[in-house]
Amino acid sequence: MAKLHVSTTINGEPMEFLCEPADTMLDALRGPLGLTGSKEGCASGDCGACSIMLDDRLICSCLMLAAEAEGQELHTIEGMAQGDRLHPLQQKFLEEAALQCGICTSGMLVASDALLRKNPRPSEQEVRYWLAGNLCRCTGYDKIVRAVLDTAAEMREAAQ
Repeated sequence: MAKLHVSTTINGEPMEFLCEPADTMLDALRGPLGLTGSKEGCASGDCGACSIMLDDRLICSCLMLAAEAEGQELHTIEGMAQGDRLHPLQQKFLEEAALQCGICTSGMLVASDALLRKNPRPSEQEVRYWLAGNLCRCTGYDKIVRAVLDTAAEMREAAQ
């Protein structure tokens, strides 16, 4: 079967790639696009390690066909930092040791960013609910939740 040509926008940059009809978006990101920040943890949409934003919707890239990216706008973990300056969530994850092995980290960060864009004042319960689709086997979640809440507070203060 012939490869498909896909034109999309990823992290604000127009991109084109070729893919097989059955390739997932995760395959395309980690393969021809060279964006390896999204991780494959389960390949079934259960762990959240491959989370990306698709037109302002949080999705698991392992569940999306790469061809479906045609004409869409995607945001990955690689688009969070501004050059050498980390996104406030990334900085807070480091400061509060809200990461360990790193498999879940990119998905946690993308999901946390999506939450704070929708709700800049989440409660602890809302953060835990929002991140429920992201599995972490190392940190126990408390440091991650604290980092998200602290980032939300700092971002609100900075906006004033």
